Amino acid sequence: MRIERDRLRDDEIDPFELLDGLWKQKWLVFLVALVFAGGALIYALIAPSIYEARLLVQPPTQNDISQLNYGRGASSDLRMLSVKDVYEVFLRNLQSESLRRDFFQTIYLPSLTEKERKESVDELYQDFQDVLSIEAASQSNPSLFYVRVNTGDSRLAADWVVRYVEMAGHLGRSEVILDVIADARMKAKNLKQEIAAARESARRLREDQIAQLTEALNVARTIGLQKTPIIAAGVSGEVSTVMNGALTYMRGIEALQAEIKNLRDRASDDPFVPKLRQRQEAADFYGMLQIDPEGVKVYRQDGGIESPEEPVRPKRLLVVFLGFVAGLTFGLGVALLRGVRWAIHRQHAA
Repeated sequence: MRIERDRLRDDEIDPFELLDGLWKQKWLVFLVALVFAGGALIYALIAPSIYEARLLVQPPTQNDISQLNYGRGASSDLRMLSVKDVYEVFLRNLQSESLRRDFFQTIYLPSLTEKERKESVDELYQDFQDVLSIEAASQSNPSLFYVRVNTGDSRLAADWVVRYVEMAGHLGRSEVILDVIADARMKAKNLKQEIAAARESARRLREDQIAQLTEALNVARTIGLQKTPIIAAGVSGEVSTVMNGALTYMRGIEALQAEIKNLRDRASDDPFVPKLRQRQEAADFYGMLQIDPEGVKVYRQDGGIESPEEPVRPKRLLVVFLGFVAGLTFGLGVALLRGVRWAIHRQHAA
């Protein structure tokens, strides 16, 4: 057993001998590291630069949407639009697939070369997905969003991110304005229906009054009551209040005939319709309501946008450094294997 242990000990490799072997191969390790670093440098120089432009969007102010609330709230039965309501419409358009497709067709595809356009539309659209991205800017403030564009042209990246947000803003603003106008037109239609119903009600009321007065006139003629009877001053007020209904005939033939003629000759019942003029003015207001798009903003841009000066990738210094580290690791591995082989060879030779 002792002889076997001595033999196993003789087969062990001395770590100091390995370190000495690595030190002797230090130039090999350094050379391999330089080769890797050089390859990384070549890649960093020939790899296309990608620039990123980003834009932060946030909700509009109350003043930005004030025009949208003209004629809304209070007793109008139209709910006031909040900043959140308007901004949600913008965000829905900003993140919509239809807008992304439209941007892809009208702006992204025309920017490609003939050679690049030979790929299938699906492949090109997949590439475009990496170009344009939208993400929340902060978990603590979910209303803030970043729109990012990554492309090989810094000026193009800045232009595209602005154009995309503007397209979303235009769609959102148009949608909100159309909804507000539609609400106003519906309100005007309802008011006109109310006016027509009120006029019809006034016309029927006038016809009912004529029928009642005609019946009272027949009674007055039957009893020969030509004029309203003279009543003592003390009770005239009390009697006057009951000269309606069954006692209407007490007004006398002359008064009843005059009232009937006046009702039949009435050109319009409008003056007798309660709050007709207010309703007409409201109907005209809602029917002609227009909103200036330039006075409405559905989002705000936080800060300006400039063409990026430095590419986001490749990070040349980082690429070269990682290449050097990889080369150093590989060189050490090669040197270590060679050292082990030399040590084993010397042991066998001994």
